[in-house]
Amino acid sequence: MILFSLILILLVGGVSSWIVARRHETSARWIAVASVGADLLVTVGVWIANTGRSQPETRRWLEECNFNWISQLGIRFHLALDGLSLALLLLTYFLGIVAILSSWTEIRQRVGFFHFNLLWVLAGITGVFLAEDLFVFYLFWELMLVPMYFLIGIWGHERRIYAATKFFLFTQLSGLLMLVAIISLAVLHQHATGVFTFDYEQLLNTTLSPRAARLLMLGFFVAFAVKLPAFPFHTWLPDAHTEAPTAGSVILAGLLLKTGAYGLIRFVLPLFPGPSRELAPLMMTVGVIGILYGAVLAVAQTDLKRLVAYTSVSHMGFVLLGVFAGNEIALEGAVIQMISHGISTGALFVLAGLLQERMHTRDISEMGGLWETMPALSGAALVFAMASLGLPGLGDFVGEFLVLLGAYRANVSITVVATLGLLAATLYGLKFAQGAFHGPNLHHWSLPDMRLREWTILGPMILCLLWIGLYPQPILNTLRRSLATVQQSAFPQQIVRR
Repeated sequence: MILFSLILILLVGGVSSWIVARRHETSARWIAVASVGADLLVTVGVWIANTGRSQPETRRWLEECNFNWISQLGIRFHLALDGLSLALLLLTYFLGIVAILSSWTEIRQRVGFFHFNLLWVLAGITGVFLAEDLFVFYLFWELMLVPMYFLIGIWGHERRIYAATKFFLFTQLSGLLMLVAIISLAVLHQHATGVFTFDYEQLLNTTLSPRAARLLMLGFFVAFAVKLPAFPFHTWLPDAHTEAPTAGSVILAGLLLKTGAYGLIRFVLPLFPGPSRELAPLMMTVGVIGILYGAVLAVAQTDLKRLVAYTSVSHMGFVLLGVFAGNEIALEGAVIQMISHGISTGALFVLAGLLQERMHTRDISEMGGLWETMPALSGAALVFAMASLGLPGLGDFVGEFLVLLGAYRANVSITVVATLGLLAATLYGLKFAQGAFHGPNLHHWSLPDMRLREWTILGPMILCLLWIGLYPQPILNTLRRSLATVQQSAFPQQIVRR
């Protein structure tokens, strides 16, 4: 019941924060921190318990929770944890604490309801990373949607209603398309076996015609591509990031985008191996388009949050490239990129919030010379900017290097084009660092530097990026078995095209 408790703690913590905030807002914040912190401790305990311990070949899951729920419809409440889920849950709770701390002084109205929505979004993300019944997976997939809509729509900035509505429509419509594909897959499985079920492990063996497999695969793919987001399904992202409060931007960039990538790895590749192999060159091309498109548009931005939003489109293009490259090295690189991007981009959104709180603007052209008045904050920003552009020694470099190394084995020409995205990343990284923190202090800013709470947020994020950049082996060891299973099911023979 460990896995169920991870979700239950967040649900109960959210309700408790909402109730307690009516009398004492600070207590509501601490309840939220304690709830996410408890989940983080439990997950770290599971990771330590399984580190270095060999697992039997017949045992796929590190932890599992499986019992009947709606037996008439073949629905079981099936949660399971493997190395991939474990790594993403650690990221979820780490960034969850970051999101709460970063909103400590920003959110002044309806504090209890804010933390209720924040914790319920985290509960939905937890369920997505654990669900092994497709109906339960869809339930948690939708659970993420409504609280995030409220986070943007109530506590966002000037155009928050427009951004929240756009986010809702994109994700809801694509989610309904996935629901049709889930039900169709269950019906086809019943026709083939006589058993109506939504269980992931049973549906893996469903016999499908090539046409049906392609259509169902596209139904799943569109939903995950919207969340990723992949070009051309990305248009909701810049508005949502720009208008969301700091905590909302951290959760969006650090976690919600990762649910789309997780869906591709967990469901699209194993459930539809044939179409995945057939469409791999196309998907890799779409990934490269996203890399270049996002990077070029990021260079053109003057709004700091919008700049960071477009860098997410570029970085997640590397993830899409790695997922469909067809080998384990690229898959490992894609997941490392997901984790590193969550930390570095989440930190950049925290910094954008700190600067906006101090200066009441996000326009880079109105900044400049901040290093003179805020050297510590400027130094931290430089670290995260360098991480975002892929500086060796930081986490993003490891992910991008592994993705390109694996993609090179699959398609040389696509990989060569993808490397151009690294050049564009240098431009937007230097534009941010130079425009905001260097140069003359024309506005004669006199602003407070990093406070203790802000060090508490950004310090561990810097350490995590250094750890991943210098010694990623523990994470790779955690991921290796689960990713090898995915790779062998979808690409039993590595795709090599010259």
